[in-house]
Order: sequence, then structure tokens, then C-alpha cells
Amino acid sequence: MVVAVEKMGLAEFWAATENREALYELEAGELRQIPPESDLNQRIAIRLLAYFVQQGLPPALLRMKTEIVVSGARATVRVPDLVVLSPEADAALAGATRSTLTLDMPPPRLVVEVVSPGKENKNRDYRYKRSQYQSRAIDEYWIIDPTTQQVTLLTLLDGLYEETTLAGTQAIPSPLLTELATELTAAQLLGAGN
Repeated sequence: MVVAVEKMGLAEFWAATENREALYELEAGELRQIPPESDLNQRIAIRLLAYFVQQGLPPALLRMKTEIVVSGARATVRVPDLVVLSPEADAALAGATRSTLTLDMPPPRLVVEVVSPGKENKNRDYRYKRSQYQSRAIDEYWIIDPTTQQVTLLTLLDGLYEETTLAGTQAIPSPLLTELATELTAAQLLGAGN
């Protein structure tokens, strides 16, 4: 006998997670609690946030743990480790009671995921989120992988992501970093020597 599991929509997701302290994503209509980040993953995300502020990116455009609704056959909400908003996305969130970028709002400029160990986490960050962020037309998606000591830069070009994998002293050729007139290497981001 097959038991049907009812899938959640966005309204049910928001109601179910409204008063919870834990973080959740909605993956193809199924509620999934996000486990606590490792100390290393948190340090990498905070290092990048601090770097952006030092380089002159307005703090109002930076978010951690902002929900992003992505398109798909079933309702899906992702919670990246770090988000850089466009001024338009920032304006769309002004006064919101929940930090959620819905499909009718402009996408962020950049999303960053710091990969947690395990095959399921790698698949989620490298495969599923890649196609979801691409379909949401997010200009840049960075996958920071402490296990492999690599940064994968995905840059949107004609609706598809172009991939560049970097390690060590290779500079990250990010359009956002170019705009900020700065250079950041994979090793600096991953905290080599820290």
C-alpha cells in the first residue's frame, strides 16, 4: 500500500516555520530542517561578509540566512549562507516581516553556499541549488567547499551558468569583485593560514 504524503505550498511553509527558532528549507514541497553550521563554515561566511563590507559594499545589501523562493514543479525555498542583494531586491524587502525573496521580487546579485560534508549536502549545493539559482536568474553563485579547498564560481551568461573552479592563490574572477575593484583568492576566502 502506498501512502501519499501531502506536499506543502509556500503559505503552509511560512505558517509552519513562523515561530520556530531552527532554520528550515522547503524542498520540492517537503519541510527540511537545516542542521547547525560547523564553526568552519560560519567563519568562512563571516569572513566573506566582513571582506565585502571592507571593500565598500553597503551593509544594507548583505544578508545571512535570507530565504529565496526558487521555481520548480513543487514549492522550494532555499536559505543560502550569504546573499548580496541588488538595490532593487533590498527595496523589495524593506519593511518585510520575514526576510524572504519571493518569485515576484528581484533576485539577489550573488548567493554563497559553504558546503557541509556529506554526499547529500554536496549534491544539494552542486546540483540542485545550481539549477534552481540559475532558473531564478541569480547573476553569481559561489560554492565554497572547505573539504576540497576549492571555490566554484558560477556566472550567469545568456541564462546559463558558466563554471570556473579555483584553488590556492587563484583569484576569483567575479563580476561583483571586479565592480568593487578588488581581488580575492580562493585561499584567502577559505582561510589558509588562519
